[in-house]
Amino acid sequence: MSPETFKLGTRGSPLALRQAEWVRQALLAADPGLEPGIVVIKTSAEKFPERDIPMIGTGVFSRELDEALLAGELDAAVHSLKDLPSEHHPDLEIIAIPARESPSDAFVSADGKSLAELPAGAKIGTGSPRRKAQLLAWRPDLQIVPLRGNVDTRLEKIEREGLAGTILAQAGLRRLEKEDLITELIDTSILLPAVGQGALAVVCGRADDRFRRSLESLDDGDSRESSLAERSFLRRLRGGCQVAAGALARIEGESIRIEGVLASEDGATCLRASREGPRPDGPQLGSELAEELLENGGAEILDGSGTDQP
Repeated sequence: MSPETFKLGTRGSPLALRQAEWVRQALLAADPGLEPGIVVIKTSAEKFPERDIPMIGTGVFSRELDEALLAGELDAAVHSLKDLPSEHHPDLEIIAIPARESPSDAFVSADGKSLAELPAGAKIGTGSPRRKAQLLAWRPDLQIVPLRGNVDTRLEKIEREGLAGTILAQAGLRRLEKEDLITELIDTSILLPAVGQGALAVVCGRADDRFRRSLESLDDGDSRESSLAERSFLRRLRGGCQVAAGALARIEGESIRIEGVLASEDGATCLRASREGPRPDGPQLGSELAEELLENGGAEILDGSGTDQP
């Protein structure tokens, strides 16, 4: 019996391709009867590489992949989970969240200094409102410089733009075999990660059962439970990439603990709280945590940002 062709969609950045290849190999191992091939789809993130994310709109990293799935041009798509909007198309589903890599943020320094060692006024490059807000809440003397592009582009801009360094996800650097560039991992007491950071998401059509068993075999229970709790937090905030919010859920035995942050972009207001309960209650805890932050000043922060997008 000849292998069955399988079309796996991805963005075209080096990191996205590395992640898609990992999923392709995992599918081969799970089902030798498959012949998975990678299909590169150009998304809005690549079409407008220098434009600010809020100017492009919701789903900047996923919109075109979703359209290809809905049109039957792909059998599944691979995403960084943190790039997916908190509300997904009703005809699509996240069928697998493989074992999560580290969710930590990492500082890549120009000269080996840690964040705490940087002089007042040092320039840190990041295009993330979440990173900017939390860094300024901790050290308001820093200058935050907008920085977009894939991992290699942002690393190159450190020297080109005279930056003291930049913040990147440890998981991405590890997948690209660039972990040796990390100066320090940033403690979550300073910088909570993006929702789903470090996790991959494999998305397919909700009604498409042809490869369901093979795709479901890639799912990791702990990673799914923690990630869905975090996504529930973000969904209640109705937040996307432009919201200065982060969350991290951890499985501890039969319990789950989730910590969340919501901040004004200038860092002047930075709200944090946490919830803990039974593992099955993760999504409810995430939603309740978001509600607590909204009631304690978060609603005013979101009103000030003009954000009401999933």
